[in-house]
Amino acid sequence: MSRIYNIYGDNTHAMTLKLLEESNAINLVPSGGSVALKPNLVVAGSPDNGATTHSGILSGCIEYFHDNGVKDISVIEGSWVGDDTSRAMKRAGYDEVCKKYNVPFYDLKRDKTRKVNTQIGNIEICERALNAGLLVNLPVLKGHCQTVMTCALKNLKGCLPDREKRRFHAIGLTRPIAALGAALKTGLIIVDSICGDLDFEEGGNPVHTNRMYLGTDPVQIDSYGCSLMGLDLDDVKYIRIAESFGAGSTSFTDKDIINLNSPENAGKYPRPSGRVAGLIKNVHEDSACSACYAALVRALYANSSGRRKNIYIGQGWKGKILPENALGVGLCCSGAKSCVKGCPPSAKAISESF
Repeated sequence: MSRIYNIYGDNTHAMTLKLLEESNAINLVPSGGSVALKPNLVVAGSPDNGATTHSGILSGCIEYFHDNGVKDISVIEGSWVGDDTSRAMKRAGYDEVCKKYNVPFYDLKRDKTRKVNTQIGNIEICERALNAGLLVNLPVLKGHCQTVMTCALKNLKGCLPDREKRRFHAIGLTRPIAALGAALKTGLIIVDSICGDLDFEEGGNPVHTNRMYLGTDPVQIDSYGCSLMGLDLDDVKYIRIAESFGAGSTSFTDKDIINLNSPENAGKYPRPSGRVAGLIKNVHEDSACSACYAALVRALYANSSGRRKNIYIGQGWKGKILPENALGVGLCCSGAKSCVKGCPPSAKAISESF
Protein backbone atom coordinates (compact mmCIF):
# COMPACT_ATOMS: atom_id res chain seq x y z
CA MET A 1 0.00 0.00 0.00
CA SER A 2 1.30 3.49 -0.87
CA ARG A 3 2.31 5.99 1.78
CA ILE A 4 0.97 9.52 2.02
CA TYR A 5 3.30 12.24 3.33
CA ASN A 6 1.65 15.21 5.12
CA ILE A 7 3.22 18.58 5.83
CA TYR A 8 1.89 21.83 7.30
CA GLY A 9 3.04 25.42 6.88
CA ASP A 10 2.81 28.40 4.55
CA ASN A 11 6.08 28.26 2.59
CA THR A 12 5.05 26.11 -0.38
CA HIS A 13 8.55 26.03 -1.89
CA ALA A 14 10.18 24.72 1.31
CA MET A 15 7.28 22.36 2.02
CA THR A 16 7.56 20.87 -1.47
CA LEU A 17 11.29 20.29 -1.08
CA LYS A 18 10.73 18.56 2.26
CA LEU A 19 8.03 16.28 0.84
CA LEU A 20 10.21 15.28 -2.10
CA GLU A 21 13.29 14.71 0.03
CA GLU A 22 11.53 12.63 2.68
CA SER A 23 9.81 10.44 0.08
CA ASN A 24 12.99 9.97 -2.03
CA ALA A 25 11.01 11.02 -5.07
CA ILE A 26 14.08 11.03 -7.32
CA ASN A 27 13.89 7.22 -7.33
CA LEU A 28 10.69 7.50 -9.37
CA VAL A 29 12.45 9.09 -12.35
CA PRO A 30 13.62 6.56 -14.97
CA SER A 31 17.34 6.68 -15.73
CA GLY A 32 17.85 9.56 -18.14
CA GLY A 33 14.12 10.25 -18.11
CA SER A 34 12.27 13.56 -18.23
CA VAL A 35 10.02 15.14 -15.61
CA ALA A 36 6.81 16.95 -16.61
CA LEU A 37 5.03 19.01 -13.96
CA LYS A 38 1.26 19.29 -14.41
CA PRO A 39 -0.30 21.94 -12.12
CA ASN A 40 -3.97 22.92 -11.82
CA LEU A 41 -4.42 26.07 -13.88
CA VAL A 42 -8.13 26.00 -14.56
CA VAL A 43 -8.62 29.79 -14.74
CA ALA A 44 -6.59 33.00 -14.75
CA GLY A 45 -6.40 33.98 -11.10
CA SER A 46 -4.28 34.11 -7.98
CA PRO A 47 -3.71 30.78 -6.20
CA ASP A 48 -4.82 32.51 -2.99
CA ASN A 49 -8.34 32.47 -4.41
CA GLY A 50 -8.45 28.69 -3.92
CA ALA A 51 -8.49 27.46 -7.53
CA THR A 52 -4.93 27.13 -8.86
CA THR A 53 -1.67 25.53 -7.76
CA HIS A 54 0.74 27.80 -5.88
CA SER A 55 3.86 28.70 -7.86
CA GLY A 56 6.12 27.73 -4.94
CA ILE A 57 5.17 24.10 -5.52
CA LEU A 58 6.46 24.36 -9.09
CA SER A 59 9.70 26.03 -8.02
CA GLY A 60 10.22 23.45 -5.27
CA CYS A 61 9.78 20.59 -7.72
CA ILE A 62 12.06 22.14 -10.32
CA GLU A 63 14.80 22.85 -7.78
CA TYR A 64 14.61 19.34 -6.29
CA PHE A 65 14.75 17.45 -9.57
CA HIS A 66 17.38 19.76 -11.05
CA ASP A 67 19.60 19.36 -7.98
CA ASN A 68 19.23 15.59 -8.29
CA GLY A 69 20.52 15.55 -11.85
CA VAL A 70 17.37 15.65 -13.97
CA LYS A 71 18.12 17.76 -17.04
CA ASP A 72 14.81 17.58 -18.91
CA ILE A 73 12.17 19.33 -16.79
CA SER A 74 9.07 21.06 -18.14
CA VAL A 75 5.76 22.50 -17.00
CA ILE A 76 2.73 21.36 -19.00
CA GLU A 77 -0.90 22.44 -18.73
CA GLY A 78 -3.96 23.52 -20.64
CA SER A 79 -6.51 25.78 -18.96
CA TRP A 80 -10.19 24.98 -19.22
CA VAL A 81 -12.27 25.57 -22.33
CA GLY A 82 -12.82 29.28 -22.84
CA ASP A 83 -9.73 30.54 -21.02
CA ASP A 84 -6.25 31.34 -22.31
CA THR A 85 -3.46 29.20 -20.85
CA SER A 86 -0.69 31.80 -21.24
CA ARG A 87 -2.80 34.44 -19.48
CA ALA A 88 -3.58 32.01 -16.67
CA MET A 89 0.06 30.97 -16.18
CA LYS A 90 1.14 34.61 -15.86
CA ARG A 91 -1.58 35.39 -13.29
CA ALA A 92 -0.44 32.40 -11.23
CA GLY A 93 3.21 33.48 -11.37
CA TYR A 94 4.39 30.48 -13.37
CA ASP A 95 6.08 32.64 -16.00
CA GLU A 96 8.48 34.02 -13.39
CA VAL A 97 9.28 30.54 -12.08
CA CYS A 98 9.95 29.14 -15.54
CA LYS A 99 12.15 32.13 -16.41
CA LYS A 100 14.14 31.87 -13.16
CA TYR A 101 14.93 28.18 -13.64
CA ASN A 102 15.07 28.26 -17.46
CA VAL A 103 12.32 25.63 -17.71
CA PRO A 104 9.93 25.57 -20.67
CA PHE A 105 6.17 25.87 -20.27
CA TYR A 106 4.09 24.00 -22.85
CA ASP A 107 0.47 24.92 -23.52
CA LEU A 108 -1.24 21.57 -24.04
CA LYS A 109 -3.99 23.25 -26.03
CA ARG A 110 -1.37 23.40 -28.80
CA ASP A 111 0.11 19.94 -28.29
CA LYS A 112 -0.16 16.91 -30.53
CA THR A 113 -2.45 14.16 -29.29
CA ARG A 114 -2.61 10.39 -29.42
CA LYS A 115 -5.63 8.13 -29.11
CA VAL A 116 -5.38 5.73 -26.19
CA ASN A 117 -7.72 2.79 -25.79
CA THR A 118 -9.51 2.82 -22.41
CA GLN A 119 -12.47 1.20 -20.66
CA ILE A 120 -14.78 3.71 -22.36
CA GLY A 121 -13.14 3.53 -25.79
CA ASN A 122 -10.49 5.81 -27.26
CA ILE A 123 -9.49 9.00 -25.43
CA GLU A 124 -7.35 11.67 -27.09
CA ILE A 125 -4.48 12.54 -24.74
CA CYS A 126 -1.73 15.12 -25.24
CA GLU A 127 1.59 13.57 -26.18
CA ARG A 128 3.74 15.57 -23.76
CA ALA A 129 1.82 14.01 -20.88
CA LEU A 130 2.04 10.52 -22.35
CA ASN A 131 5.75 10.78 -23.19
CA ALA A 132 6.99 12.09 -19.83
CA GLY A 133 9.44 9.86 -17.99
CA LEU A 134 7.74 10.96 -14.77
CA LEU A 135 4.46 12.84 -14.90
CA VAL A 136 4.11 14.83 -11.67
CA ASN A 137 0.50 15.73 -10.91
CA LEU A 138 0.10 18.94 -8.85
CA PRO A 139 -3.64 19.31 -8.18
CA VAL A 140 -5.53 21.56 -5.79
CA LEU A 141 -7.86 19.82 -3.33
CA LYS A 142 -11.12 21.74 -3.71
CA GLY A 143 -14.83 21.46 -4.27
CA HIS A 144 -16.44 21.14 -7.69
CA CYS A 145 -19.92 22.12 -8.81
CA GLN A 146 -20.44 18.93 -10.87
CA THR A 147 -18.27 16.24 -9.31
CA VAL A 148 -18.40 17.48 -5.67
CA MET A 149 -14.62 17.25 -5.30
CA THR A 150 -11.65 17.61 -7.62
CA CYS A 151 -8.09 16.51 -6.91
CA ALA A 152 -5.60 14.11 -8.53
CA LEU A 153 -7.83 12.16 -10.92
CA LYS A 154 -9.80 15.07 -12.31
CA ASN A 155 -6.71 17.30 -12.67
CA LEU A 156 -5.57 15.01 -15.50
CA LYS A 157 -8.37 16.44 -17.64
CA GLY A 158 -5.98 19.32 -18.36
CA CYS A 159 -3.93 16.84 -20.41
CA LEU A 160 -6.69 16.67 -23.03
CA PRO A 161 -7.35 18.89 -26.04
CA ASP A 162 -10.39 21.15 -25.72
CA ARG A 163 -12.48 19.01 -28.05
CA GLU A 164 -11.95 16.00 -25.77
CA LYS A 165 -12.76 18.05 -22.67
CA ARG A 166 -16.07 19.02 -24.28
CA ARG A 167 -16.78 15.38 -25.10
CA PHE A 168 -16.16 14.38 -21.47
CA HIS A 169 -18.88 16.77 -20.40
CA ALA A 170 -21.23 15.62 -23.14
CA ILE A 171 -21.03 11.95 -22.12
CA GLY A 172 -20.93 12.60 -18.37
CA LEU A 173 -17.74 13.28 -16.45
CA THR A 174 -17.73 10.32 -14.07
CA ARG A 175 -16.64 7.36 -16.21
CA PRO A 176 -14.35 9.39 -18.51
CA ILE A 177 -12.42 10.80 -15.53
CA ALA A 178 -12.02 7.30 -14.12
CA ALA A 179 -10.89 5.90 -17.47
CA LEU A 180 -8.38 8.72 -17.98
CA GLY A 181 -6.91 8.04 -14.54
CA ALA A 182 -6.28 4.43 -15.52
CA ALA A 183 -4.84 5.31 -18.94
CA LEU A 184 -2.56 8.23 -18.04
CA LYS A 185 -0.21 7.11 -15.30
CA THR A 186 1.12 9.72 -12.87
CA GLY A 187 4.07 8.43 -10.90
CA LEU A 188 3.97 11.21 -8.33
CA ILE A 189 1.29 13.49 -6.90
CA ILE A 190 1.72 16.54 -4.67
CA VAL A 191 -1.57 18.01 -3.52
CA ASP A 192 -1.93 21.73 -2.89
CA SER A 193 -4.34 21.92 0.05
CA ILE A 194 -3.12 25.32 1.20
CA CYS A 195 -6.44 27.08 0.61
CA GLY A 196 -8.63 25.06 -1.77
CA ASP A 197 -12.05 26.50 -2.50
CA LEU A 198 -14.97 25.29 -0.43
CA ASP A 199 -17.22 24.15 -3.26
CA PHE A 200 -16.32 25.70 -6.62
CA GLU A 201 -13.48 24.86 -9.00
CA GLU A 202 -13.04 28.51 -10.07
CA GLY A 203 -12.23 29.68 -6.54
CA GLY A 204 -13.74 32.43 -4.47
CA ASN A 205 -14.34 30.66 -1.15
CA PRO A 206 -10.86 29.55 -0.06
CA VAL A 207 -10.55 27.46 3.10
CA HIS A 208 -7.07 27.71 4.65
CA THR A 209 -5.64 24.40 5.82
CA ASN A 210 -1.99 25.30 5.09
CA ARG A 211 -1.46 21.63 4.29
CA MET A 212 0.19 19.77 1.43
CA TYR A 213 0.50 16.04 0.91
CA LEU A 214 2.35 13.67 -1.41
CA GLY A 215 1.64 10.18 -2.70
CA THR A 216 1.93 7.95 -5.74
CA ASP A 217 -1.57 6.46 -6.08
CA PRO A 218 -4.16 8.91 -7.49
CA VAL A 219 -7.14 6.87 -6.26
CA GLN A 220 -5.73 6.69 -2.75
CA ILE A 221 -4.86 10.39 -2.84
CA ASP A 222 -8.43 11.28 -3.82
CA SER A 223 -9.85 8.93 -1.18
CA TYR A 224 -7.74 10.64 1.45
CA GLY A 225 -8.89 13.99 0.07
CA CYS A 226 -12.51 12.93 0.57
CA SER A 227 -11.83 12.26 4.25
CA LEU A 228 -10.18 15.66 4.63
CA MET A 229 -13.21 17.35 3.10
CA GLY A 230 -15.78 15.41 5.13
CA LEU A 231 -17.04 13.45 2.13
CA ASP A 232 -17.88 9.78 1.63
CA LEU A 233 -16.40 7.99 -1.34
CA ASP A 234 -19.89 7.56 -2.71
CA ASP A 235 -20.19 11.35 -2.90
CA VAL A 236 -17.45 11.44 -5.56
CA LYS A 237 -18.58 8.80 -8.03
CA TYR A 238 -15.49 8.54 -10.21
CA ILE A 239 -13.15 7.38 -7.43
CA ARG A 240 -14.54 3.85 -6.97
CA ILE A 241 -14.95 3.51 -10.74
CA ALA A 242 -11.29 4.48 -11.22
CA GLU A 243 -10.37 1.78 -8.70
CA SER A 244 -12.39 -0.78 -10.66
CA PHE A 245 -10.58 0.32 -13.84
CA GLY A 246 -7.19 -0.38 -12.22
CA ALA A 247 -6.11 3.21 -11.58
CA GLY A 248 -5.28 2.55 -7.92
CA SER A 249 -6.71 1.65 -4.54
CA THR A 250 -9.10 3.54 -2.27
CA SER A 251 -7.57 1.92 0.84
CA PHE A 252 -5.48 3.74 3.44
CA THR A 253 -5.08 3.59 7.21
CA ASP A 254 -3.56 5.90 9.80
CA LYS A 255 -0.36 3.86 9.50
CA ASP A 256 -0.08 4.90 5.85
CA ILE A 257 -0.03 8.62 6.76
CA ILE A 258 3.41 10.04 7.57
CA ASN A 259 3.26 13.46 9.21
CA LEU A 260 6.48 15.41 8.64
CA ASN A 261 5.57 18.06 11.20
CA SER A 262 2.76 19.15 13.50
CA PRO A 263 -0.51 20.84 12.50
CA GLU A 264 0.63 23.72 14.72
CA ASN A 265 2.99 24.59 11.86
CA ALA A 266 -0.08 25.44 9.80
CA GLY A 267 -0.42 28.68 11.72
CA LYS A 268 -3.53 30.32 13.12
CA TYR A 269 -6.67 30.25 11.01
CA PRO A 270 -7.07 33.54 9.09
CA ARG A 271 -10.08 35.81 9.30
CA PRO A 272 -13.02 33.85 7.80
CA SER A 273 -14.56 34.93 4.52
CA GLY A 274 -18.22 35.92 4.45
CA ARG A 275 -19.23 32.48 3.20
CA VAL A 276 -17.32 30.71 5.94
CA ALA A 277 -18.62 33.08 8.62
CA GLY A 278 -22.13 31.84 7.93
CA LEU A 279 -21.07 28.28 8.75
CA ILE A 280 -19.37 29.02 12.06
CA LYS A 281 -21.94 31.09 13.95
CA ASN A 282 -21.95 28.64 16.87
CA VAL A 283 -18.21 27.99 16.93
CA HIS A 284 -16.11 29.18 19.88
CA GLU A 285 -12.60 29.52 18.47
CA ASP A 286 -9.48 30.32 20.48
CA SER A 287 -6.08 30.10 18.76
CA ALA A 288 -7.11 27.30 16.39
CA CYS A 289 -4.57 25.92 13.91
CA SER A 290 -5.49 26.29 10.25
CA ALA A 291 -5.52 22.53 9.69
CA CYS A 292 -7.97 21.87 12.52
CA TYR A 293 -10.26 24.82 11.82
CA ALA A 294 -10.41 24.06 8.09
CA ALA A 295 -11.46 20.47 8.84
CA LEU A 296 -14.30 21.85 10.97
CA VAL A 297 -15.38 24.30 8.26
CA ARG A 298 -15.51 21.56 5.64
CA ALA A 299 -17.46 19.31 8.01
CA LEU A 300 -19.99 22.07 8.66
CA TYR A 301 -20.34 22.57 4.92
CA ALA A 302 -20.78 18.85 4.25
CA ASN A 303 -23.22 18.25 7.15
CA SER A 304 -25.53 21.16 7.93
CA SER A 305 -26.78 19.58 11.19
CA GLY A 306 -23.48 20.56 12.81
CA ARG A 307 -24.32 24.25 12.47
CA ARG A 308 -26.72 23.92 15.39
CA LYS A 309 -24.03 22.47 17.68
CA ASN A 310 -22.17 24.41 20.38
CA ILE A 311 -18.63 23.81 19.12
CA TYR A 312 -15.28 24.61 20.75
CA ILE A 313 -11.96 24.53 18.90
CA GLY A 314 -8.43 25.83 19.42
CA GLN A 315 -5.35 25.68 21.62
CA GLY A 316 -6.81 28.29 23.95
CA TRP A 317 -9.18 25.65 25.38
CA LYS A 318 -6.40 23.19 26.22
CA GLY A 319 -6.74 21.85 29.78
CA LYS A 320 -10.10 23.56 30.37
CA ILE A 321 -13.42 21.94 31.25
CA LEU A 322 -15.93 22.92 28.59
CA PRO A 323 -19.72 23.34 28.94
CA GLU A 324 -21.89 20.23 29.29
CA ASN A 325 -23.45 20.62 25.84
CA ALA A 326 -20.18 21.44 24.04
CA LEU A 327 -18.65 19.47 21.19
CA GLY A 328 -14.87 19.72 21.31
CA VAL A 329 -12.88 19.49 18.09
CA GLY A 330 -9.30 18.25 18.33
CA LEU A 331 -7.10 17.14 21.19
CA CYS A 332 -6.89 20.67 22.55
CA CYS A 333 -10.60 20.48 23.40
CA SER A 334 -10.57 17.12 25.15
CA GLY A 335 -12.09 18.89 28.16
CA ALA A 336 -15.45 18.56 26.44
CA LYS A 337 -17.65 15.64 27.41
CA SER A 338 -18.08 14.97 23.70
CA CYS A 339 -14.85 15.40 21.72
CA VAL A 340 -13.65 14.51 18.24
CA LYS A 341 -10.08 13.37 18.91
CA GLY A 342 -7.25 13.93 16.49
CA CYS A 343 -4.55 16.47 15.73
CA PRO A 344 -6.12 17.45 13.48
CA PRO A 345 -9.24 15.28 13.18
CA SER A 346 -10.48 14.73 9.64
CA ALA A 347 -13.54 16.57 8.40
CA LYS A 348 -15.22 13.23 7.95
CA ALA A 349 -14.70 12.32 11.62
CA ILE A 350 -16.07 15.69 12.70
CA SER A 351 -19.07 15.39 10.40
CA GLU A 352 -19.89 11.95 11.77
CA SER A 353 -19.98 13.39 15.30
CA PHE A 354 -22.82 15.83 14.49
